[in-house]
Amino acid sequence: MDYAATLLSKLPGTSPRRSRDIKALVETLESYMPAELIERVMKAYEFGAIAHEGQTRKSGEPYISHPVAVAQTLADMHLDSQTIVAAILHDVVEDTDVPIAELEDQFGTEVATLVDAVSKLDQMHFTNRAEAHAESFRKMMLAMIEDIRVILVKLADRMHNMETLGAMPREKQARIARETLEIYAPIANRLGINHMKVALEDLGFRYLYPYRYAVLQRALKKSKGSQRQIVKRISESILKAMEEEGITGEVRGREKHLYSIYRKMAGKKRILNDVVDVYGFRIIVDDVNTCYRVLGIVHGLYKPMPGRFKDYIAIPRVNGYQSLHTTLFGPKGLPLEAQIRTTDMDRVAESGVAAHWQYKAIDKSTATPQRRARDWLARLEEIQRTGTSEEFLESVKVDLFPDKIYVFTPKGDIMPMPKGATIVDFAYAVHTDVGNRCVAGKVDRTLVPLRTVLKNSQTVEIVTARGAKPNPNWVSFVATAKARSAIRQYMKNMRTTESVDLGKRLLDRSLKDLGSSLRKIGKVRLREALDELDLVGATDLYAQLGLGERLAPLTARFLIGEKGEQTEPKSASLVIAGTEGMVVSYAKCCYPIPGDEVMGYLSAGRGVVIHRNSCGNLINFRKQPEKWLSVGWEEDIDRDFSSQIQVETVNKTGVLAEVAAVIADSQSNIEEVSVNIRHQDTSAMTFLLQVKDRTHLAHIMRNVRKMQNVKSVSRDSA
Repeated sequence: MDYAATLLSKLPGTSPRRSRDIKALVETLESYMPAELIERVMKAYEFGAIAHEGQTRKSGEPYISHPVAVAQTLADMHLDSQTIVAAILHDVVEDTDVPIAELEDQFGTEVATLVDAVSKLDQMHFTNRAEAHAESFRKMMLAMIEDIRVILVKLADRMHNMETLGAMPREKQARIARETLEIYAPIANRLGINHMKVALEDLGFRYLYPYRYAVLQRALKKSKGSQRQIVKRISESILKAMEEEGITGEVRGREKHLYSIYRKMAGKKRILNDVVDVYGFRIIVDDVNTCYRVLGIVHGLYKPMPGRFKDYIAIPRVNGYQSLHTTLFGPKGLPLEAQIRTTDMDRVAESGVAAHWQYKAIDKSTATPQRRARDWLARLEEIQRTGTSEEFLESVKVDLFPDKIYVFTPKGDIMPMPKGATIVDFAYAVHTDVGNRCVAGKVDRTLVPLRTVLKNSQTVEIVTARGAKPNPNWVSFVATAKARSAIRQYMKNMRTTESVDLGKRLLDRSLKDLGSSLRKIGKVRLREALDELDLVGATDLYAQLGLGERLAPLTARFLIGEKGEQTEPKSASLVIAGTEGMVVSYAKCCYPIPGDEVMGYLSAGRGVVIHRNSCGNLINFRKQPEKWLSVGWEEDIDRDFSSQIQVETVNKTGVLAEVAAVIADSQSNIEEVSVNIRHQDTSAMTFLLQVKDRTHLAHIMRNVRKMQNVKSVSRDSA
C-alpha cells in the first residue's frame, strides 16, 4: 500500500521536497515495521503537519520538515513506532496550541509521556546562563533515566538542528556547537551510538571552529585520491589472505572523521600529515573465534606495532563496544589501524543502546549496551540526589569523557574505571557502603594508601572497618562522579546531624545560664517560637544554632521572654571531647589542645571555632562578646590534635633529621615542617605535630630541648 501517496493526497500544496521526505520515511519504516504501525506514524504526520501549518524555520523551510528529519534518523536506527510518532510530534505541544491531553487521546499515554518529557527539557527559565545550562542538563539526564528513548529523540533533534545551523547568527552557532561537543556528542558516545557521535562531533567542530574545519577539510580532500588506491590495495590483500584460510567476511576502508583528526593533532601536538596518513580498516566476520583467527592473519601479512593491541572483545568498553584493535606497519612503513569484529558487534558499535530495538532479544535486559546504559543511568540517579545542578553537571562530565583503565576484583570480575581513579574510587564503584567504610586497599595483595592511583590490569581489594567514616580530604583526589557525590552527601548528612546535636547543647546551656531549660520551656512555647521564627521544626533551629547562623544566648532570651532578663545567670561551659567532627573546629592561628585554657567563637556556617585564651586573634573578636562561649575539655580525651612548635638550632647538616627522629621517638607524627635560615649559624624550624594533649606536647619539647644542637624550643603562639 502506498501510504505516502494516500497521505499526500489529503494534504494539497505539499512541496516536492516534503513529498520526497515522507516517501523516504515510509520506505525505511516498511523495511522493519508492520502496516498497521506505519498507518499510525502517517496519522501522526498528518496531525503534526496541520498543527505546524504556517510555521517556518530560520532556513525558510516549513516547520514540519524538522520533525520528519528527526523521525527519519530514528527510523534508520529501526526504533519502535511510539518513538517515531513522538519524534514527529515532539514540538507540537511547545510550538502550537495543541494540549498534551489531546495527544494522549489521539496517540496513547506512552507517546504523550515521551513528547512531554522531550518538551519539558526546553521549557525552563533560570536566573543565569550557568544555572540554565546545568539544570537543563540535569533535567535531560533525569528524563533519560525514566525512558532512554527520550534522549534518543533529543539526540536526533540536536543532529538535525546542527545540520541546519547555518541559518543562525554566528554567536548562537558557536554556543550551540560548544554545547553539542561538550554534552550531546559525549552522551551519544556513552550510549554507544557511534554514527550519531561522529555526526555531532563533525558538525560541532564545523560551527565552533569554522576556519580550522575548512583547512582540514581541504587538506583531507587533496589526499583522498591517493588514499583510495592504497586502501583498495590493502583491502584486497587482506581479503585474499582470509579466502586462503577459508574465512568469509567483509573488509571496509575506514575514513577518519575531521574532529578525531583535529583532536589527535591538538592532543598529541602532531602535524596534519602524521595524522591523515594513518589508514583505518574494519574487518567484519561471522563469529568471535573467527575474529581471533583474522587477527593472526593480519599479523602475518603486516608486522604489528608493539603495545598497540587492544582486546575489547574479552574486556568490552564501558558503553558495550566490542572489537579487536591492532596497529600494523603497512606497505612502505605506513601505519594501519585494523578493527576486527562480528556483524552483531558492528551493529552495536554503530547503534549502541538503539540496537536493543533493532534486533529484539528474547530478554531485552540481557543486551550488553542496554544493560551498561541502564547501570550508568542508575548511577546518575544516585548522583543527582545530591548537590546543585552545577555540581551534577561537573560530576557527570567526568563520566562522559572516560579515558578508561580496567582493574580486577579479588574474584576476577572486571571493573572499568577512568584514568586517574584511586583506591577510594574503586571502593565506591563496588558499593557506596564499601566506600564509606574503607580504611585501606590492597593492590596485587600489597597494602597501599587510599589515594594510590590505579593502573591497568591490577587486582584491587578493599579493607573496611566497622565505624569507619569518609574523610572530607578524599574529595581532593577522587576521580569518579560517584565517589565525589557519595563523599559530599555523607559529609552533608554528618554535618547536619552534628550541627543539630551541638545546637541543642548550646541552647540548653544558654537556657541554664538564665535559670531555665528546654524541659521547662515546654513544647507549646517552643512551637510558638518556631512559628515566629518561620522555622518548620526544632531540628531546623538546633542546626542553625550549631552552625553559628543564630546565637544561642539571644535565642534562649527570646524563648523565655522577660523572665530571662531578671534571672541570675549561672556559669556553665560547653564541654568538648574533640570528636564533634565538622561543627567544632580548632583554630589554626593558635592550635588549641586538651589542657589549654580555651574559648569558643560562633562562626556563621562553620559552627564553633576553638581558640586558646592566649591567642592574639581574641583582640579582634572582643567587639562581639555575644559570639563567645565558655568552653571546657572533657576528661580522658583519646584522639590526636595538631600543635605547632618552633625550634632554633645550630645550622648544621643533618640537624633536621635528628630533631625529627627525637619527635618520632616521643610518639608523635610530624604533619608539616618548614625551615628558615636566620643567619649563617642558626636555623629556625617550625614543626606541625600530632599530640594527645598539653602534657604530651611538654614531653616532646623537653626531649627536643635536651639535644646538643638545639638552642631553644617554644610553642608557636599567634
